[in-house]
Amino acid sequence: MGKIDDLFKKYNCDLNDEAVKQAVDKIIAAEYDANNTPAVYKTCLSLIDLTSLNSTDTTAEIVGLTNKVNNFNASYPQLPNVAAICISPAMVSTVSNRLSLPEIQIASVAAGFPMSQTFIEVKVAEVALCVLEGATEIDVVISIGKFLEENYDEVLEELIELKAACRTAHLKVIIESGALKTASNIKKASLLGLASGADFIKTSTGKIPVAATLEATYIMCSAIKEWYDKTGDKIGYKPAGGIVTTEDAVKHYTLVKHILGEEWLNNKMFRIGASRLANNLLTSIEGKELKYF
Repeated sequence: MGKIDDLFKKYNCDLNDEAVKQAVDKIIAAEYDANNTPAVYKTCLSLIDLTSLNSTDTTAEIVGLTNKVNNFNASYPQLPNVAAICISPAMVSTVSNRLSLPEIQIASVAAGFPMSQTFIEVKVAEVALCVLEGATEIDVVISIGKFLEENYDEVLEELIELKAACRTAHLKVIIESGALKTASNIKKASLLGLASGADFIKTSTGKIPVAATLEATYIMCSAIKEWYDKTGDKIGYKPAGGIVTTEDAVKHYTLVKHILGEEWLNNKMFRIGASRLANNLLTSIEGKELKYF
């Protein structure tokens, strides 16, 4: 625990929940209106990991989703396409065999998603198989139970193993911020993700009631900023779960812009995990209701 203790001390995990909320409210009140523009809506569209993670997903539905991404710019040549398609492991080959745009990433949840309550050997194997099938990004959940038991070393060791199993694919570490309850825990879990070598840290699975809150975005982006200031390593950020409306997206965008700056406002460093947001952004951009995706 010595190494972990040093990590938590170095990055100050003694956070006050009410102070975080007040900081968020202040930023949104001062800066949201300036960011609530069609140009920002277009940027947010380009940040989306277009997601389908349902037990009812069929091959035909995922083929349809992939075809919509393939054909998006033919229908909307003036708009940016989404950043990635995010699907379950069994659907990776369905997307990789049909996606015709190499700039669109294929993201798969893996490693016992969403509970992460399985053997590390199974987690590693699932990650490796997803990469073999064509996934270019892997989204994994930390071992939340182990984290809550303060077994931080094992949480970090697992993430390091999963990063190695990704090989050339990017790793997104989901901390499931809504299950962690406190600002201090969200900061600690973020730091474990950053220390593992993750390419992104991500709020949530979207499978529990509390998902991507603005407070979580504030804490996690602040951790990324501190990490960058101390190490020079730029790590990406992905809020996911419950981001449905244009207003939701712009608020998270506003916090990322305020804390991390312009360098993070692109889909190499910032993603938004969403299933319904894309159509709402299209509606806001075009000024009429659209249900393309």
